[in-house]
Amino acid sequence: MEIKQAEAAIEAILFAMGDSVELEKIAKAIQQDTETTRKIIGHMMDGYRKKDRGIQIMELDGAYQLCTKQELYPYLIRVARQPKKLALTDVVMETLSIIAYKQPITKLEIEKIRGVKCDHAVNKLVEYNLVKELGRLDAPGRPLLFGTTEEFLRYFGLHSLEDLPSLNPVQIEDFKAEAEEEVQMKMDVEV
Repeated sequence: MEIKQAEAAIEAILFAMGDSVELEKIAKAIQQDTETTRKIIGHMMDGYRKKDRGIQIMELDGAYQLCTKQELYPYLIRVARQPKKLALTDVVMETLSIIAYKQPITKLEIEKIRGVKCDHAVNKLVEYNLVKELGRLDAPGRPLLFGTTEEFLRYFGLHSLEDLPSLNPVQIEDFKAEAEEEVQMKMDVEV
């Protein structure tokens, strides 16, 4: 299969599927090895970036998706219903951050870190499809485990979880100290 034909096939696959498609599946479909397929997709991505095109290919944790370029959303909104804007409050963002960095994680573990209940925040994140249930922990009560979704990567413009900013160890210690102070203050108020 020549390159132009492979590119056309990849474009058709990504367009028709709508969601992301794993590299291995694309490679199998075009009968190429994964490294060759990755290079072809990389070339296509460069082409979409250079040209005045309304679409782009996004890489999402080893999978690829054909998407509208974000800067062109105003034109789409004129035609389609305006997409629902996610209301990510500080509480929801804090909960999402904990899940992103600690996944897979249970609600109880999130609550230990935050010091307060997290049911509402986790439910909102699941509703927004930024977080999903990953299974159950093999422990008494078999609590649910939560982790981030491809939509999380897409929403924050990440290719994979490795793209999350690394936390400074000094900042982590400062956060722990602040959290302990807050817990102590709450305990003092309750007494």
